[in-house]
Amino acid sequence: MHPEEGICMPYRWNKKVDVDETVVVIKNVFDEQSELPNWLVNTIYGAIRDSDPAFAEYFYAEVKKYVPKAMKYFEEGSVRAPI
Repeated sequence: MHPEEGICMPYRWNKKVDVDETVVVIKNVFDEQSELPNWLVNTIYGAIRDSDPAFAEYFYAEVKKYVPKAMKYFEEGSVRAPI
C-alpha cells in the first residue's frame, strides 16, 4: 500500500545520518509545499518512538536549527501527533 493510504513502514534511526536524512526530507517537503503530509509526520513519530532517545533529542535539535517551522508538528500537544 502507498503511505498515503494509511499504512507506513516502521522506520528506526540507527545512526545520526539517518536523522540527518529525515531533516533533509522535511526541508525538501517544505520547499515544495506548505504542510507536512500526515504519512510523513506519522513515520517520523514512529522513528522517535522506536529509536534510541539520544537520536530523538538530536532530531529535535536539528529540526529547531534547520527547519524551525516544522517544530509545530512535533512539539508536545501538537494537533498532528498520532493517536
